Amino acid sequence: MKNIRQALVQCLEASGGSGIPLPTATPSSSVVNQLLDTGALDEESFLSQLAVRLGLGYVSVPLPDSADAPEMKRLLPPRVALKHRLLPLKIEEEEGGARKLIIAAYDPFDLIGRQAVSREVDAPVRWQIAPRKRLLNAMRDFYGVGADTFEEILKGRDVDGSDLEQRDEANIIDADDEEASVVKFVNTVIREALEQQATDIHVEPMEDKLRMRYRIDGRLREVPVPENIKQLQQSVIARLKVMAKLDIAERRLPQDGRISLQIAGQLIDVRVATIPSVEGESISLRLLGQEKFNLDKLRMETDLRGEIEVLLKKPNGIILVTGPTGSGKSTTLYTFLSQLNTEHRRIVTIEDPVENKLPGVVQIAVRPEIELTFATGLRSILRGDPNVVMVGEMRDLETAEIAIRAALTGHLVFSTLHTNNAIGGIMRLVDMGVEPFLVATSVRAFIAQRLVRLLCNVCREPEPDAEMKIRELKYTGPIRTQVYRAKEGGCEACRHTGYKGRMSIYELVRLTPAMGELITHKASSAQLMQQAYKDGYRPMREYGVRKVLDGNTTIEEVISVTVAESEQ
Repeated sequence: MKNIRQALVQCLEASGGSGIPLPTATPSSSVVNQLLDTGALDEESFLSQLAVRLGLGYVSVPLPDSADAPEMKRLLPPRVALKHRLLPLKIEEEEGGARKLIIAAYDPFDLIGRQAVSREVDAPVRWQIAPRKRLLNAMRDFYGVGADTFEEILKGRDVDGSDLEQRDEANIIDADDEEASVVKFVNTVIREALEQQATDIHVEPMEDKLRMRYRIDGRLREVPVPENIKQLQQSVIARLKVMAKLDIAERRLPQDGRISLQIAGQLIDVRVATIPSVEGESISLRLLGQEKFNLDKLRMETDLRGEIEVLLKKPNGIILVTGPTGSGKSTTLYTFLSQLNTEHRRIVTIEDPVENKLPGVVQIAVRPEIELTFATGLRSILRGDPNVVMVGEMRDLETAEIAIRAALTGHLVFSTLHTNNAIGGIMRLVDMGVEPFLVATSVRAFIAQRLVRLLCNVCREPEPDAEMKIRELKYTGPIRTQVYRAKEGGCEACRHTGYKGRMSIYELVRLTPAMGELITHKASSAQLMQQAYKDGYRPMREYGVRKVLDGNTTIEEVISVTVAESEQ
């Protein structure tokens, strides 16, 4: 033990961590784990030094040999590998025909793990050390999410899985231990999605596999899953339907439900939607955390934020947020409501569905099956003495007319529309059947928005053609700062995408008296746009370029979510 601690101290000194005190191992955490958890240590330098002192090989990027994958999974099953954080790398042929399994670990002093390998692996083993984070990611990719639980389930079955598709779904989970394992597997999938900061999980039956995908930063990514998971397709789907209180026997019709979870002290609301397909039911889960909202999180430009704050102080009128599905409109509206939420205001919302719960706000969910629609709900809300009203979406003329009546009778109303830009919101209301003079007198502003991905601060790199690309976007302002682009292949911090997180970019059109006059006289979009510029309008693309100049995102991201003025 003394030699081990001495080796650890030497490794700390050699890797620049001489000031870090050496902890004592506990039943729940080893010394190596605790040292890596400090975050003050250069992990690669420390572990490579440790490998040298212990006479072990060090592998910086642990990648299992795909040719040996089936045999390595047999030799080192997932229940052992995932429990003890071990990754098989390859099988080496030795003299005399003997075969040796090369295993990577980040903690060479994990005696329990080594003992488990001695019991389970029927082959000689050679150990190597690898960086913890890379090893854990590679282990997940190699075995698939929830692979240890999947193995437990299959061990309890006496079937090869070929008959599972024909069995009645209600009878698939037919034993307590198997049911518990399916529950654990599903929980693992949801927990990992949250850790990956995913917004959606898609469980999609294919002809020969069960595909799982997470939507992270607006992009879908396929999740590595255990081999032969198709055998448990019906069990996994049945479990999700049970959690969402859906009819597990009904597989012909779409169903919608909700799941409330608490994971690591965090309340998570999950919206569940099933769709029948020829290969079985596809299930989509929308993960909704109970986040706190404030204007700082929207990261608006200073001038735009100032205009928004002025609008929020108005006692009445309609403020409409426009954009496609998934552009962050709900987050913006919740932020506005949180800004207005005081003991002196009564705020009532009607939503489809309620995505986040706001303390102190009366929130109503649309239920068309009992004729509780946006229009009927809004009528009732107005009889309840509200100061501020939020309508999830203006879908029809009836809802729009009631909202306008509310604004004209002293209420501040928020809602959303699906249009490409802020000016398009005006035309959308008129096309819906709203009289132009009512639009002009009731609406305060249209705010259009899109989401762009944020650059990874760890691996972003300078953009060599910055000025040329920015000038192509018709930006005429000064370029005094370094512009960045996403690094191809990214890094571990951004899951090798070059981006981490998202932010909104906006454009705002205020309905000034001059703009109202044009709307009343049914002016064209071009005339309205011309007046908007006179009133201080700045297009979304310009705000996007500002975020590029701030180092937040890339030129390509801005181009991908905005259109040039000539294309509007």
